[in-house]
Amino acid sequence: MAASSSLDLASDARAIVGVREFDAPRDLVFAAFTDPKHLAQWWGPNGFTTTTLSFDMRPGGVWRFVMHGPDGRDYQNRITYEEIVRPERIVYRHGGGEDVEPVQFRQTITFEDLGQRTRIVWRGDFPSAAERDRVVKDYGADKGLTETLARLDEFVTAQFRCAAGDRKTS
Repeated sequence: MAASSSLDLASDARAIVGVREFDAPRDLVFAAFTDPKHLAQWWGPNGFTTTTLSFDMRPGGVWRFVMHGPDGRDYQNRITYEEIVRPERIVYRHGGGEDVEPVQFRQTITFEDLGQRTRIVWRGDFPSAAERDRVVKDYGADKGLTETLARLDEFVTAQFRCAAGDRKTS
């Protein structure tokens, strides 16, 4: 079954909401968020790479990373985790400080178990509608989320196929 995906900018003027279904179990999709080696393989829009500087995935922990754009520009980022409920939800704040991109929002990612499939809802809440619109205009955050979800889908699908192959040979 092909992955289904949607992007919602209309229902809440302060939010960007992406929804995607994956042909992989929830534990595996959630695990893609828990290791910088995994994140480096899919995080960010098409053409971007990600280098992790530090990673501490726990409430109050920080993930510092650089997204390298296809145009050669580096984007400094900081995520501070607020809540982690394995394998159901990740909540974090993006931004904060003069040493990172001037983009601040709160992100909630939920992972719904559909058996051997998973639906995630990736919701970014911004301080205002104007700020959300600025981030969409200046950074292409709407397109970036759609592309990031597609890259995540490719990553977890490959991981699931590999894991399924391992089970068949054991």
